[in-house]
Order: sequence, then structure tokens, then C-alpha cells
Amino acid sequence: MSEYPQRPLEVVNGTYMGIKFNNNSSGFFGGNSTKATSGINGALTRTQVDSNIQDSVQQFYNDTLKSARDKARPDLIKVLTYKSAAAVEWLQDVFGLDLTLVSRLGGHSQPRTHRGHDAKFPGMAITYALMQRLEELAEKEPERVKIIKKARVTKLNKEGNKVTGLDFEYEGKTYTENGPVILATGGYAADFTDSSLLKKYRSDVYGLATTNGTHATGDGQKMVMEIGGNGIDLDKVQVHPTGLVDPKDPGSKWKFLAAEALRGEGGLLLNAEGNRFCDELGHRDYVSGEMFKNKFPIRLILNSKSSNVLDFHTRHYSGRGLMKKMTGQELAKEIGCGPQHLQKVFKEYNDIADGKKKDPYGKKFFHNGPFDVNDDFYVALMEPVLHFTMGGVEIDDKARVLNSEKKPFDGLFACGELAGGVHGANRLGGSSLLGCVVYGRVAGDSASEYLFQQILTGAPSSAAARLNQISLHIDPNNPGRLTIEWTDRGPSEGSGTDTSGQRPTHSIFKDSAKGSSPGTVENSAAKKEFSIPEKEYTMEEVAKHNKKEDVWVVVKGLVMDLSGFLDDHPGGVQAIVNFAGRDATEEFAMLHDDEVIPKYAPATVIGRVKGVTPKLDL
Repeated sequence: MSEYPQRPLEVVNGTYMGIKFNNNSSGFFGGNSTKATSGINGALTRTQVDSNIQDSVQQFYNDTLKSARDKARPDLIKVLTYKSAAAVEWLQDVFGLDLTLVSRLGGHSQPRTHRGHDAKFPGMAITYALMQRLEELAEKEPERVKIIKKARVTKLNKEGNKVTGLDFEYEGKTYTENGPVILATGGYAADFTDSSLLKKYRSDVYGLATTNGTHATGDGQKMVMEIGGNGIDLDKVQVHPTGLVDPKDPGSKWKFLAAEALRGEGGLLLNAEGNRFCDELGHRDYVSGEMFKNKFPIRLILNSKSSNVLDFHTRHYSGRGLMKKMTGQELAKEIGCGPQHLQKVFKEYNDIADGKKKDPYGKKFFHNGPFDVNDDFYVALMEPVLHFTMGGVEIDDKARVLNSEKKPFDGLFACGELAGGVHGANRLGGSSLLGCVVYGRVAGDSASEYLFQQILTGAPSSAAARLNQISLHIDPNNPGRLTIEWTDRGPSEGSGTDTSGQRPTHSIFKDSAKGSSPGTVENSAAKKEFSIPEKEYTMEEVAKHNKKEDVWVVVKGLVMDLSGFLDDHPGGVQAIVNFAGRDATEEFAMLHDDEVIPKYAPATVIGRVKGVTPKLDL
């Protein structure tokens, strides 16, 4: 191993400059963050100030502290909340994201959950913007950034208290890469493996469905604990109250999440008798607990005002067959309670919202009323689902992973859902994306600081020898940019071992810099070569391919055979199967830019719809 520090290595499910591994054997980044639907929290942001929202960082801190209960870590919560505005405005200023809509979610004393006006879920908008920028860097500056997809990190390597790098499997071989490690592998709310953390720590909820992708199996937590790191609060698993029940497959283990914004904008929960039974804006664990006390089916209903505010959400869920529009009369008939009973429930709620009565469940905030049985409603069936794991590996406020003596490992950092203690016993809605952005930036800063400390103080050779191995270059075209290169690296650096014990003579990082390593981001030339086959299919032909093992979908006039793509899709298998044999153009446009087809799935395009001229906005 070279005595000089390498680029940081980041393990993700889903960055930092260095090698970025996609640790779920997937061809895509993003993890569960791509599916976050409500927004990202921020206190004292420009958007709030412009909207005259009287929030403060201290109020956000207090709300989070209260939600965290007896597991609160004030040091970690302070970083999360006090850096929240900077995180939101970083996304706005650096990545050009629209985050100018603000709503109030459960447990918040002020509206502070930001999302955009454009027709995308905020999780997808945020993660896609970050992924695009990273892929651009990997393409234009491969000496700085390397992306390895469909790889699986299997082990953290450690000498004493120092994490020296990691082992990973890629294309049948096992490699070793050296350098500080940033872990961002997500949670374990889909850990149904033989070594399940869910089963070990929360067997009571193990049988519930989950909103997580299949990758959320706690790999990072397990690797850290294997080298002596601490798993904390592992029994703190958040059960989200509003998992959407698919009427065609109600028993599915995998559920889509109904955004908390639906309740934040005035949605009501009704039990099997058509009655309210809780404060719809209460903490998630409270609402879930109240649901379990009531008779199912439980429905979430949005009146016409709420539906208009959340038009994107209702169209999206309706397109998937998870929500349907009906009149108040039809709703009463479906429940079996009669329109008179439903109107009585609505009148009582309206009186509470008008301050004429006190809500028996303690609800304080009311939006988009009044409710009336003669209105139109969007309605969905709900059930509590495994959603988020507050527990994880123990970190400090600099995102450094702590060892069994509560001291930081040298060269190991963690962020996102992997990091335990940030949210305590219960997470507030809108703070998952915030935790990723805030602690992702903190982890990057800490890893960078660690690298430079190693340069200045870590090597055993003399200062003069160290400086001889460091080349500083000022870019003549950009005098403000300074490039640092480490030279004379040892031959073992970046080398690995295949499964037969032989050591490859090449470095995955160095080979990719030459453009010869598979699994890297495609270059611009490859993208420009994308073309749509001339073969034409009728919609009747497409409709015949409507099974999981044979899935054709139409998008913008393109006919796509996605049968072999299902397991790679970041949104899960069912997100595609729901549209098997159909035109999914509207739903596709809600979440994706057109360029994702030639960029990530060009081989799936087999032709075009007969009589239609396909057009992608690239």
C-alpha cells in the first residue's frame, strides 16, 4: 500500500471525488432517495422569508428534538437543523433546483418542507441533479472521479484504528482499493435476508410490507459492526402510516408510499366506518399506532382543493391504479356508511377547523377546507409500512464513524440513513433528504480535511520527501483552480485479487481513466449514436406483452421491451409492470427527463408505434 492517501472511496446505494461504488449491484444511483415524495426541510430559508413564514432554526431544532424523544442526540440534531437552510440553498444555487413551494408536515411547528413547482417528486429532482453533475465530472475529469456500477463492496479493511480501504466484487473478481471511505449505503427497512437486522431487532414489524427498494438490507451497518463499530438504536424502525395498497395486489410485500404532503395539504384518514380517528398531522409512529387500533380498510381522502394543490401526486398515483377519483356519494357508498353519515363527519371537521369546536385528537393545523359530501374526492387505501430506520452506525457531528471506545476511526465516514442517532427515536417528514444532503456535505468536508492532514502529518518520511511527491499545478485558464497530484505511487495501489487468488496487474481506477473499464459512464460519442429502430408495432401488438416476464411499454412513441430491465429499475419492478402493454408517456414524464432512455436503457428500445413519429427532447 502506498504511504500516501488516496482518493476518498464512497459506497452508496442509491459523492465525493474518488471512486463511487453502487453497492446494490444495480446499474443506477439514488437508492430510496429517488422515491422521496414530500420534500426537503429547511429553516430560515430564502423561500420561507419570501413567503413570510415565521420560522427559526431554533424552532426546527426544538421540533426535531421533541420528535427524537429519549434517543435525541443534540449534537447531531444541531448540525442537521442549523445547516438546513444552507443545504436547501446549495441545491437551489449550485444545481438550479426549484424548491420554492413550502408545506407543513406532521410534527413541524412551521411550514418548512420544500419542493418545486415542476412535475417531479422532490427526491427524484434532487438526486437526479446530483447524479447528472457527478456523471459529467466522471466523463470530463476521469482522473478525479470514477464510477463503478454493478459492484458490491464486501469488506472494510482496517489496520489498528485506521480504515485503509475496502474490498469489492466486480465482474467475478474481488478488488482492493485503498483510501478513506465514505459510506452511504442506506438503511435496512427491506432487510429480509438470512442475517436480517429487522428480524433481530424488530421482529414485531418484520412481517409488514416495505416502501424500500430491495437494496436496503443494512450492508453498511453490518460491515462497520464487523470491524468494531457501533450499531445504535437498531430497534428504532419507522413504520410509515400511509403505504398505498394496490387493489390488484393487496398482499404485495412492496408498497408505494403516499407522500406526507397529501395529509399536509388537508388529506383526511377515515376508518372502515367512515370516521376520523387521529390527528392526521401527528408524528408518523403515532398515526400508524392509531391505524392499528382501527378497523381496516382505512382510506386517505383528498377533497377538490387539496387535489388541485397536489395535482401531480394525484395524477401519478391514479396512473398507477393506486388512487381513484369519485364523488362524495360514491365514496359513502364504497365505505358503506351512507352520505348523511359522511356529511356529519365533514361538518364536525369543518367546525373544528373554524375554531367552533376542539378537535378530540388535538389537530391544530387545517388546510384546504371545507369538506362537503357534494364535492369530488381522490381516494386511496392505506396501510402502515416499513419505511425508515433511525438506527444505524454511530457517528459524531463531523460524520466520523465511532469505534467501540466512542472515538472516531481514522478514515471512515458515514452519512444518510446509514448514520444512526441523527433522528433519534422518530424521524420528521422531510428530514430524510435533508439528512442525506447535510451529512453528505459534512462527510465530504471531513474526508477532505482528513486527506490533507495525512499529506501534511501522516507519512513517516520527511517533509521534503513528501513535498517531492506532491505536484501542485495552477491552471492557466483558471488561476483560481489548484490541482494536486500524488506521484510515485506504490505498485500495490488500487490493485486487487480475483476469486482464484491471482492479483490483476491493472488498477480499476487507472484503467477507467483511459476509458477502458466497463461499468463507467458512457461518453458523449456513445450517447450521440443512439437511434430509434425503424421497426413499427401497433398498440394492439404492444398490448399482448403485458406480463412480468414479457413487458413492453410505450413512451413518447417509442416501443420498449423492458423484460430484462426490471431488476435494474431504481423505482422497483412494479413501477414498470403496472404499465405493461400500455402507453406510459404521461407517468414517465412526471419523473424523468427524456435523456434517461438513451443514457441508461438504449438497448430496450425495439421500435416505434405505427403511424407515430417518436420525439425525445434531448
